[in-house]
Amino acid sequence: MKQSMNRWAAITGWLCFLFAAGLFFLQMGFLLLYRRFGMEYIDNRLFFIVNILCVFFFALSIIFLLKRMVVIKWIISGIVVLFIIVNSVLFVQSNREIKNLISLSPDWEHMLVIKERVKTGEAIYYRSYYGILARPREKLPDQVSGPLKVQWLANDIAAVTYRTENHQLQQFIGTYGDRGGGTSYYYVGAEIHGRWRAGHTEVVSSTKGISVSENRATETFSWDDVEQFGTLAVVLKRNNEAVWTLSLNENFKVRSNAAAPTVGNIRLFKASMMKNQPLTLNYISEK
Repeated sequence: MKQSMNRWAAITGWLCFLFAAGLFFLQMGFLLLYRRFGMEYIDNRLFFIVNILCVFFFALSIIFLLKRMVVIKWIISGIVVLFIIVNSVLFVQSNREIKNLISLSPDWEHMLVIKERVKTGEAIYYRSYYGILARPREKLPDQVSGPLKVQWLANDIAAVTYRTENHQLQQFIGTYGDRGGGTSYYYVGAEIHGRWRAGHTEVVSSTKGISVSENRATETFSWDDVEQFGTLAVVLKRNNEAVWTLSLNENFKVRSNAAAPTVGNIRLFKASMMKNQPLTLNYISEK
């Protein structure tokens, strides 16, 4: 019986040691990628969580493997407790300094990562790699004031709505795909040229710009007021403030030439901090 317990204690101890070693090498790999390529964890708090788990499993392995060295066990336990306390304090401090926004796409294939510095209101959009790592891509326009609202318009399009310090409403679009095979860049406004409709809502894209009609009220946005994100969406602005977002639905096909028929749908999403859903529009005609 005693021999069996000793054997299970040894197995548990070595398993804990392997877990600790794996976490240690994960942390070393992260530090190397951070220094060479500017990689970060998708959530800054993961750094301290990995530290805590690594030391915790290492301490457990020592406790299970060193059976008779009671004094050493107590010393190691004290060091581990102190280490966990320090990292817990740093964990809380990091959460106060940087807000980490993480949102998974509906199909779980893409991840929106935004980190906001609380003091300055500066928010940076990150591209995720390997599940838990990310790299800074670009800064969101203007300083953020208040919460960030995320709405996925498609499995590869995420709209982020927020207010700035000047109380303006802005939208930033994270895009993760392409509707043209990824071989060339194209303009969304040109691809959706024509008339689109859903119920009493209509969108018209022409040489003059893009007009949106809702409840019998029509507003036209010149091309100077249209901002494109990636190759999947545009934001329509009035006085430099976001009003609408137009995105290409997943079934949309980029035309190889102007004479080709329009295939697929587009989506219209209103810029608002209130809860709302995108509207899917159908193609009606060229004019």
